[in-house]
Amino acid sequence: MNRLMRYSCLLLCLSAGLTACDDDGIDVLDIEIPEGYALSAGTSTIFMNSSKAYDSPADWVSGVYNSRFNDGDGLYDDVRTSSNGMGGGLGPVYAGYSCGSCHRNAGRTKPTLWSEGGSGSYGFSSMLVYISRKNGAFFQDYGRVLHDQAIYGVKPEGKLSVEYTYETFTFPDGEKYELCKPAYSISEWYADSIKPEDMFCTVRIPLRHVGMGQMMALDPTEIEALAAKSNYPEYGISGRCNYITERGVRSLGLSGNKAQHADLTVELGFSSDMGVTNSRYPEEICEGQAQVNQGSMMGLSYARLDVSTEDMEDVDLYMQSLGVPARRNVNDPQVIRGEQNFYKAKCHLCHVTTLHTRPRGSVLLNGTRLPWLGSQTIHPYSDFLLHDMGSEIMGVGLNDNYVSGLARGNEWRTTPLWGIGLQEKVNGHTYFLHDGRARNLVEAIMWHGGEGEASKNLFKNMSKDDRDALIVFLNSL
Repeated sequence: MNRLMRYSCLLLCLSAGLTACDDDGIDVLDIEIPEGYALSAGTSTIFMNSSKAYDSPADWVSGVYNSRFNDGDGLYDDVRTSSNGMGGGLGPVYAGYSCGSCHRNAGRTKPTLWSEGGSGSYGFSSMLVYISRKNGAFFQDYGRVLHDQAIYGVKPEGKLSVEYTYETFTFPDGEKYELCKPAYSISEWYADSIKPEDMFCTVRIPLRHVGMGQMMALDPTEIEALAAKSNYPEYGISGRCNYITERGVRSLGLSGNKAQHADLTVELGFSSDMGVTNSRYPEEICEGQAQVNQGSMMGLSYARLDVSTEDMEDVDLYMQSLGVPARRNVNDPQVIRGEQNFYKAKCHLCHVTTLHTRPRGSVLLNGTRLPWLGSQTIHPYSDFLLHDMGSEIMGVGLNDNYVSGLARGNEWRTTPLWGIGLQEKVNGHTYFLHDGRARNLVEAIMWHGGEGEASKNLFKNMSKDDRDALIVFLNSL
């Protein structure tokens, strides 16, 4: 029998400025939950299992906001060109030609690391390549990101290649598993080559854009309280917050692999990923490099900004208004068994099951408020804190030597797990972790080191049936 759960939802007063009134009315929204499902994100939960499960609006999106959602969706997916007109501004160097080229269906485009062995050959690479000096400083001729794509007539900054070494391990019950360790190399430098021994190189494949609005509406005091509580010496776990300063304001970091950003980085994505200038980042990403002159020779004009703040806010609205897939098969006995094993393995100490959003919801980059995201009980399966995931010098570990805000190379934000079981359906692959080295969820677990070591070992020592059940549970999220 279907169950009805009642949730309070704020009604937004539509003003000319599209901002919320102080006296928002309260409306009660009845959510009919189909048998076998469970809410993941309160009123933003959607009951969809198709390839569009990450890429559909929440039910509260209507009226003017539905129009803005569609506009933002188009700007997110439409291919940008090197022209100087509408939809132009791509380059001179870039990594992807649209947000959707890397985040297909608001998910994770299959990484070219596996399909092409490194930099893509179709005008985009579904990854970002970060390089730095051994002391953490950037290289003057390259900056923090190596842009491996460029418009016609312009030379990319370099090309990435990857080689994997494979090692076979055995669970105590005799079942074997394999881990793949990547080794990155860069060639075709546009300027002086950088010796491998003089730099750190780390690669990031796209994150899934599931629950972005809920993340931006999180109550920071709850996250800070989790950090204060996150001290479990018996399991070697001690999470902490990342704080960053942007626009002169010190804020709690929430987004990104290392919680190194306080927002969804829409403006940074347009700039760094596509080379599209905007009010926050008005200079070309290759300013001072040869590619600027090469772009001019190919007809690029740098006289005006390539995208407006209003358009970028529509993209921000689109991302924050996406629905979050409901949990599936919650009454299945194997899912229930797997959930019990999730707790037995202490995964919940970092992948915290339940959080709350602040009463007034989130604020978009140009001031529009989304109060529908407020006062919600959500289940992201993350504490959004930094945790030491182990150093490779000690064996299996995820230290990439790249510092982001307060996050050290061995520290990573706990990845939210909601929607993870639909990634294969949405994007056609099961590559996980920051650089896609894990080819399935078992490998992702077995890459855990440092503060994840105890949970990994608890999982490792389970029976095969219990391990399988835990994976089935993860795929129900």
